Amino acid sequence: MTVLKTSMRNFLAHKGRMALSAVAVLLSVAFVSGTLVFTDTMNTTFDKLFAVTSSDVTVSPKEARSEETAQNGVPESMPASVLEQVRRAEGVKSAEGAVGSANVTVVDSDNKNMGSTNGAPTFAGNWTKNDLRSMEITSGHAPRGPTEVMVDADTADKHGLELGDELRTIAQTGDFTAKIVGIATFKVTNPGASVVYFDTATAQRELLGATGRFTQLNITAASGVSDERLKRNVSQALDGSFKIQTQQENADENRQDVGEFMNVIKYAMLGFAGIAFLVGIFLIINTFSMLVAQRTREIGLMRAIGSSRKQVNRSVLVEALLLGVVGSILGVGAGVGIAVGLMKLMSMADMNLSTDDLTVKTTTPVIGMILGVVVTVLAAYLPARRAGKVSPMAALRDAGTPADGRAGWVRGLIGLVLTGAGAFALYAAGTADKAKDGSLFLGGGVVLSLIGFVVIGPLLAGGVVRVISAVLLRAFGPVGRMAERNALRNPRRTGATGAALMIGLALVACLSVVGSSMVASATSELDKSVGADFIVEGGQRIVPQAEKAMRETPGLAHVTRYKMLDATLTSPDGKTEDDGITAADPTYAQDLRRPTTAGSLSAAYGKDAMSVGSEYAKKHGVHVGDTITVAFKGGETAKLKVAAITDDDTALDQGARYISIATMQKYLPADRIPPNTIMFAEAKDGQEEQAYAALKKSLDRYPQYQVRDQTDYKEELKDQIGQLLNMVYGLLALAIIVAVLGVVNTLALSVVERTREIGLMRAIGLSRRQLRRMIRMESVVIALFGALLGLGLGMGWGATAQKLLALEGLNVLDIPWPTIIGVFIGSAFVGLFAALIPAFRAGRMNVLKAIATE
Repeated sequence: MTVLKTSMRNFLAHKGRMALSAVAVLLSVAFVSGTLVFTDTMNTTFDKLFAVTSSDVTVSPKEARSEETAQNGVPESMPASVLEQVRRAEGVKSAEGAVGSANVTVVDSDNKNMGSTNGAPTFAGNWTKNDLRSMEITSGHAPRGPTEVMVDADTADKHGLELGDELRTIAQTGDFTAKIVGIATFKVTNPGASVVYFDTATAQRELLGATGRFTQLNITAASGVSDERLKRNVSQALDGSFKIQTQQENADENRQDVGEFMNVIKYAMLGFAGIAFLVGIFLIINTFSMLVAQRTREIGLMRAIGSSRKQVNRSVLVEALLLGVVGSILGVGAGVGIAVGLMKLMSMADMNLSTDDLTVKTTTPVIGMILGVVVTVLAAYLPARRAGKVSPMAALRDAGTPADGRAGWVRGLIGLVLTGAGAFALYAAGTADKAKDGSLFLGGGVVLSLIGFVVIGPLLAGGVVRVISAVLLRAFGPVGRMAERNALRNPRRTGATGAALMIGLALVACLSVVGSSMVASATSELDKSVGADFIVEGGQRIVPQAEKAMRETPGLAHVTRYKMLDATLTSPDGKTEDDGITAADPTYAQDLRRPTTAGSLSAAYGKDAMSVGSEYAKKHGVHVGDTITVAFKGGETAKLKVAAITDDDTALDQGARYISIATMQKYLPADRIPPNTIMFAEAKDGQEEQAYAALKKSLDRYPQYQVRDQTDYKEELKDQIGQLLNMVYGLLALAIIVAVLGVVNTLALSVVERTREIGLMRAIGLSRRQLRRMIRMESVVIALFGALLGLGLGMGWGATAQKLLALEGLNVLDIPWPTIIGVFIGSAFVGLFAALIPAFRAGRMNVLKAIATE
């Protein structure tokens, strides 16, 4: 009880000094809690949607999956006769056929795409009674003929659609137009999909290209019949060529498809939260280390009047426990706010999430509290242990003796060993022959070198700070020298403060090098390998009508088709792979110049011929002239002769296996041939600009496709990587904010620790302006120390990662010096910003009171 009272008194007495540490705990816990609440809310949204959209039992073609479109671009379907068989099954109250396709694009009269911009699908189908489970018609009526369509209310509101407006639907089977006669509103939250409905006959004809067929059957159970029993009855009425699922099974399959994506988001965000926690540990260690140093006399007096080492140790740990509890409670609450903010942000990106679905599971605050408290207590363990070692004689000495901050040689030796081990692991990663092996060494090297730099930081502080000071501070005379000496006074503290900033900036530098190298490598590869003038691709596989418009464009020397086929390959060694195969026109050899290690690529586009990649050939012992058995999905099995082996030392089409369109047509029936994934074109000599403009005009009617020349393609690639890096930098910003709080906290406590010293300096003539400048300079030096270590370490990581990328064909190492220099200079401004409040408070000190401070 005495320990608890002492801890409570000390905690309340120094609450101002612990405020920034509490903020660090708060932010870290808030990020974790916010991530959990956000992802749980998204899961709840999809769970509710899947629960109301599934009937008691559904029947679909055997090979159909909710997230896939059939190879030929038309959904898998079944004859209407199956519906009659189902209706006769025991326990069936009602059954109806549904038609649905996600391989469509819907545009308005201005040719504007009505689809979502966040990757959510556009879904077209027939209006059924089952749809009334999830939607209600709030305006107009359901479609009744081939010229009528109904649209969901979210899409109507987003694009300003009204009754009577005309929509054009672009499907694999053709284009067709219809006027809006109805608007249906979701009863649950629609995450972002755009939905249009037609009458059944129109949906069958326009989406499937055939009448009397359905993509799914929705079955309702009679009263007293369970879903499982109904499933068994329906299974007995049908043969085994159909997939039959209960409502729960159908919802689980959909949930699994979404869950994989959600887990990526969840664990990525939690990873960045972990980085923030790691940075916060340094802040907490520094806080308690400085508080213990400042209370040396107080602790010595406690020891002198009978307190044991364990009691002193416990006293500090209880203070940490209180700090962790307060910060965690506030963090959990703030996490809910972060989740709501993320939901609003996603709404701006066309993903609808309602606060009505806000989900705070019991485990969320528990996890947040445990993490916050455990991390805080663990971080305070070393300072608490140091406090327990304070002897009663310390009561006779001044508090905060500088000797307490010297880094030991043992620590230095451990740091050197860890850093050396990390450097060796990075070297092993950079010289690895396989990316998989190298990635393990890279991960180990990053962790070991990071820990090594953290441990060795105090030793590095002396030399690095002197170098930075010689360049930046010596020009400011005595004030600059005092700032340098203050930064050097406690190397352990300076090292820990700089390490917090180092972690975030190391990751920034690493990702900058990787991103810049990827762009430079891809650009170099495009310049070297791509011969096509124009590339056409989009969110929907290229429909025949768009292909026709492209072929009729004037000024083009040739147009190349490129199709991805599902196929099983059996190599001469008897092993099979389901990686598929690529069918293209012979002109593709001009559009993408793939070097070969054996044979001629042009010969691979000959009759019953193919090419394989060098890695496949090496793995299976394949040589030019060997025969590979190719079983085409939905078609026949062919024996194709290997005419070329392409070099897989590339980032474009690595590992691809090519056949000609003519060979594909020989073994695949016309109704199973897939649409083009991408298409290429070359302009006639001297007509590049005219052909580019003409091609864009030809595809104006199809806004889902982008026409790019090589310059556009490079810019698009650069923008995509840039957006990804900006998102990562945004997530890393939390760790950097916590690191900045660490600098502020160190300076603020340092000012308190040096109160008497500051009073004496003011008494002998140091002006307020000079004092504030000295503290700002000290802050800048510490920030630049952390930045220098972090950027150097990060560039080393990035260069090693590029060596692994080179194994995947990304061979160019590009250091983004403007970014690196900008971050380094920015760190100086971060230091200035962090010093504003401590410098202001130091300047306002009363000189006499400061001198009288014990």
